[in-house]
Amino acid sequence: QVQLVESGGGLVQPGGSLRLSCEVSGFDLSSYSVAWFRQAPGKDREGVLGFYRGDGKQYHGDSVQGRFSISFNDAQNVMYLQMNNLKFEDTAVYFCAAGRLRSSYIWNLPGYYSHWGQGTQVTVSS
Repeated sequence: QVQLVESGGGLVQPGGSLRLSCEVSGFDLSSYSVAWFRQAPGKDREGVLGFYRGDGKQYHGDSVQGRFSISFNDAQNVMYLQMNNLKFEDTAVYFCAAGRLRSSYIWNLPGYYSHWGQGTQVTVSS
């Protein structure tokens, strides 16, 4: 059974850090391109950071450049989103996703990902 479970969300002050985890079961994460998306109330789902297996590179949304990064624990089939220097506007529900992408140009398009987690809330507030 395919399952993605996010954890690590919570309340953090501006400038703080959080690390989200996405534990995967039912498929080999190392064979899929992956991404983290987020969705704030009243807004569309936004691609935050992606990793395209075709070229082994990370791709990021403009709003998180230099602050967020993806990492993996292949042995445990887990991926992480490290978030540093968090800002108020980073407040959202964060989702991990996996899919068999054929191009890096579509990394931030939710429709190309076949597997999704349930989301974890991140709130940046003072």
